Amino acid sequence: MNPLLTIKGTIITGIILAIIAIFVLGPAGGANPWEFWVWMHVLVGITWIGLLYYFNFVQVPAMPAAKADGTAAGITKHIAPRALLWFRWAAVATWLTGALALEALHTAPGSGFVAAFAFAAGFETIGLGAWLGTIMLFNVWVLIWPNQKKVLGMVDASDEEKASAAKVALLASRTNTALSIPMILAMTAHGHGLPF
Repeated sequence: MNPLLTIKGTIITGIILAIIAIFVLGPAGGANPWEFWVWMHVLVGITWIGLLYYFNFVQVPAMPAAKADGTAAGITKHIAPRALLWFRWAAVATWLTGALALEALHTAPGSGFVAAFAFAAGFETIGLGAWLGTIMLFNVWVLIWPNQKKVLGMVDASDEEKASAAKVALLASRTNTALSIPMILAMTAHGHGLPF
């Protein structure tokens, strides 16, 4: 059986390939917890930001055409709820693995998490990324998800409430899209430096 025919098989194949890469390319010695948590952070972060971009660049712009040809119900009933499930939990996983990466990164006494959020010396850039990611997580759970439940009919709401909820969810999602650009810069710049 081809493992690529299922999501589970595909993920297991990817993990096996990563483990092979670790053993083939990895230096002898101890574990590297910082790299482990950064790797996990990137994996779940791609899921979160990938879905954010999917909603903003694909689904939302396509909805008027889907409504016009009568296919919008399939998107709002089957695709959007599942995508939002992965979206909101990937946001939590991204934030948590980022917090664990900050702790593993910090070698001085004290907390790497606190150092980043307090913009301690050497943590200014990653701290900016952590703050932007935290704001984005807040937007997902406090603004986007509760309002999307109204828009998708998962909770009772009047047409007026749905229209208002759609606007709040859209603006929060667009805010997250805008914040994701400097956030990704701050996250990568910590290890590689700013481009200028």
